[in-house]
Formats: sequence, C-alpha cells, structure tokens
Amino acid sequence: MSFTDVSEFCFTKLKLLLIAVEISMDSTDSTIAINPGHNVRTREGTLGFFVAASAQEVKRAYFYCKNCHGNINDCRKIKQCRCDSEKRLPLIYDPEYNISGKEDIAALSMIPSNLEKGKYNGNISPGGSPHRHGPRQGLPSLPLSEQKEIDEDTKRFDSTGMFHWCPSTNIDDSILTRNQAQMKIMNGHVVVCIFADKDSPLIGLRNLVMPLRASNFHYNELKNIVLLGSLEYIKKEWETLKNFPRVHILDGSPLSRADLRSVNVNLCDMCVILSANQGKSEDPYLQDKETILASLNLKAMTFDDSIGLLRESSQGFVPQGLAPILGSPKSLSRRGSAVGANVPMITELVNDSNVQFLDQDDDDDPDTELYVTQPFACGTAFAVSVLDSLMSATYFNDNALTLIRTLITGGATPELEQILAEGAGMRGGYTTPQLLNNRDRCKVVQLPVYEGPLAQYANGGQYGELFEYALTKYEILCFGIYRFRDTTATTATPSSKRYVITNPPLEFLLMPTDMIFCLMPFEPSKESTYPGRERSSKRRKRDGDRERDRERERDRERDNGEVRNHGRGGHPQASPLHTNNHPKEEWDETLC
Repeated sequence: MSFTDVSEFCFTKLKLLLIAVEISMDSTDSTIAINPGHNVRTREGTLGFFVAASAQEVKRAYFYCKNCHGNINDCRKIKQCRCDSEKRLPLIYDPEYNISGKEDIAALSMIPSNLEKGKYNGNISPGGSPHRHGPRQGLPSLPLSEQKEIDEDTKRFDSTGMFHWCPSTNIDDSILTRNQAQMKIMNGHVVVCIFADKDSPLIGLRNLVMPLRASNFHYNELKNIVLLGSLEYIKKEWETLKNFPRVHILDGSPLSRADLRSVNVNLCDMCVILSANQGKSEDPYLQDKETILASLNLKAMTFDDSIGLLRESSQGFVPQGLAPILGSPKSLSRRGSAVGANVPMITELVNDSNVQFLDQDDDDDPDTELYVTQPFACGTAFAVSVLDSLMSATYFNDNALTLIRTLITGGATPELEQILAEGAGMRGGYTTPQLLNNRDRCKVVQLPVYEGPLAQYANGGQYGELFEYALTKYEILCFGIYRFRDTTATTATPSSKRYVITNPPLEFLLMPTDMIFCLMPFEPSKESTYPGRERSSKRRKRDGDRERDRERERDRERDNGEVRNHGRGGHPQASPLHTNNHPKEEWDETLC
C-alpha cells in the first residue's frame, strides 16, 4: 500500500493521523519520511509516526485485524484479537498488494522494517521524504534536464542542497537606514527584534534563519528577514548569516517606535522578539523585562492607512485584511494591521510565570500552567521550558527529536551538521540534478479555506471531507486548524487572535476564516527567476541567435518602409513595427 492510502485509512477508520514512516536507506541507516506520498509503498512491519491523544490509541493500528475488526464502526472497540499469526490480516499484509483495491485494506505494525522498493526508485532525501520524480495529480513537475540547463552555471544552494545559499555578503551591503527601510516598502516579511549589546553571548541567529531558507521553498517564496537591534552584536553573528539571501539589518532598538514603523512591522508576517540579556538579572520576574516591554510597546502602537479587525459580510465573519475586493471572493488583497495588538508576534520567555504579563486582556490565574494560558495557545509566547519537555520525550523515544527537527527546520543532514560543527560555515554547491533531488521534501504551510482548492468546504464543510480530498487529490496531508478566537457576531470587539486545533475529528465543521495546517509536497514547476542568475551556455547561445534574427528582421522592415514612404511622395509614415511605442518583438517576448 502507498503511504497516502495507509494515512487515509488510519484517519477515516482508526481515527489516527499518520504523518510519517521510517525508511531504511541501507542495512544500518534509516530516515524519517514525512508524507512521502504515493511513490512510497509500505508493508507490514513499517514504523509509523502518529498524532494521537495517547499511546493507547495508537495501538489500534497494531491490533487491527480485517477478519475481526472489518465491520466495527467504533474504533474504540478495536482490541487485540485472538487470531494467530497465520490467520491475522493486518492493515498491510501483502507487499505486492495493488493499491487500487481498498476493500482489502487491513494494521500498521509498530515494528521497524524496510519499505517495499518495487514501486520506488530507492533514492532517499537526507532531510526527510523520498524523491518523487513522477508527476503528481494536479501538480505538474519540471524535468530535471530543463532544471539543469537553467541552473548548471550557478550556485544557489548549499553543498547539501538543503538550504538556499548565496555568495558571502558584506555586512555593510545589508545595513539599512530608516529611510532606506521605508523606501523598500516591505510586506510579508519577518522582523527579528534583538535585545543585545557587544558583550552579550551569542544566541545563534543562524538557527532561526536556516528554517526560513530551506530549499523546499522556492526563491520567490522566501520572506525578507530584517534584524532590528545593535549592529555591534549582529556583527558577531554575521559570520554565520552572510551566506543566506535576503537578510537585512537595521541598527536600532526594538523599543523605538520609529524603527518599528520604518520596517513596516504592521505589514510583517511575523515579529520575533528575542533577548541575549536574560541571564543578567537574578530576579526571575525581571529576566524577561525587555522582551515583555517590547511586546507591550508594539501592541500599544496604532497605524494609519490600515484597516480594522473583522468585518461582517454575507459570507459571515472574515478578516478585514482578507476581505474581497470589488465584490469578487477570489480577488483578495492582504492589508496591514491597524493596531499593534493585531501584528503577528512571538515573544521568547525564560520564566514561565512571566507569561501573565504579555496579555492585558487575559484573566488567567498567575499560577496557571504555561500550556493552558492564552498566549501559549495562540502561539504568541515561547518558553525555554518547552525544550525541557522535548528532551524528556527524546529520552523515551529517540525518533521524536528527529521528527520535530525535520518539521521545524525543513531537514538536516549529518554532512551539514559536520560542516557546521567544524566551523566551516555554509558552502555553496553546484546545482546538479543530484543536489536538486534534496529539495523534494514536504514543507509545513497554512492554506486558507475561503479561497483556492479548499474553498468548496468553506461554508459548513466537514474536516474529514477536506482531509480526504486534499490527501487523495493533491497528496496534501492536513493535521490541524488555525481558527479565530472570536468568530461570532455576539462579540462586541472581536480579537484577531487565533488558536490551534490539532487533528480535529472527521465531523468537525469548518469556518470560512479557518486556516489549515498542511504538509505540502514540493512543487518543482513553481520555480521563478533568480535575481542576477547567470544563464547557461546553451541558453546564452540560443538567445544570441534569436537577437541576431530580430536585428535582421528589423533592418529588412526598415528598408521596406523607406521604399514605401519615398514611393508615396517622401512623406514619412508611422512604422508598422511599433504600437504604443512598444516594439513588436519586445511585446511578443513579454507575452511569451
């Protein structure tokens, strides 16, 4: 069975969300393939990774037997049956099984094993998913030969092919003044506010930037990153950042409203507030004072030429920044926030109890656990203690850290880790087909329900229907909903805050304002032109021949035009080659 079919069955029949499987690369090494799609076929004994409320629920996949549980509708009744090993029919019982026959689907064992390689080319991406060279349904692919012709003379990725790369950038070329930042008119970027000075310890900004430069993003999808803080400190970190494209620096203070306005913080996709001075105070309540003050300062700001929060329309409540333009629901324009409280931000905290100071409208008890507070649920606060729980989970399951790192960072390889550990820094690699293969891995995205391929489920659709449609049609694996906290007309002042609903049930009703968390396969056909990219020798020769042919054509037309003009009395006439001052060849090239 393919991974897609197994994941669909586990979700609909067993009420389990299968997001990844373990693949053995050889007799000793293995890797985790996240949403590998149809081109990877599993068999009994494959190690699966599930999202579930408890380990007891995951045992359904191990205990499932088609003979005993095939007619059971309540998944809670799936227990270990009395069938012996010869009579038991698990979920994946035949490695040569034809995936078209879903009536023979039966349980995914939790014992590690290999994947069947009969339907799979055997190439494994070091960062996660296997390489899928075949075209997906609805997602056309770009032939590797064409990619090689375009990119063979350039270095656009690091030597492992896991991250975007550029030649070393001088820090002076990345520094912006306030006026330069305002002239850039940045939109949809990431603002990183840093409290640090020249004597502060390094916090490792490279670890923040690397996931935003993962190679499974196309270049046109990369967001500009603006580092707002002390230039003396950023110079200490620049050696690890100089090979990442589209990184800018503004020497200023995160508490300065003028600096925040100059980088268009109200138009950013995310504002991250960090501090390297958190260990200077012995009082635990003062350890996070800088980041908390910066967060409250930003929330208190107001912005002109923006719009408010939510608007009531015939489609229900929709974010005003996403309101339809000219009455067309498909023509949507992103707007900025009118107040700082609506700016997406995440604040780093050292002390969990300080989360009570982040939200002025939050009435949570100060003694409330971090995990049930509103800032944590809405994703506006990140505490260092979260890493402690992650290390505890890793102790009992060593694959947990690998899975989370692959989801967050977009993938890492032993080769890259060795290069970074030795202090060599990011090194560029030639864009070969082998290097491009490492880009073919899933990425975590948010898809809106109000537009696009999922719009049919916007008005009262069920999550289970959307899950099956996205998985079978596009091989997109959905795993959660990002919903507005206030979604009813009874709320006098609705908030822009959202919260996460992980793995909702099948019958869960959707709303037009929902965003869907998805694992989306890589789409090679969406690549765009890189600035300053050199053309290959074949393309340069071809373009040169085309330009010479155009010159000869223009000369012939010019000669013919002069003959016609002189034959009509010598009065000059408008050249037929020009319409609205655009040469015909130039216009045709633009259309092409």
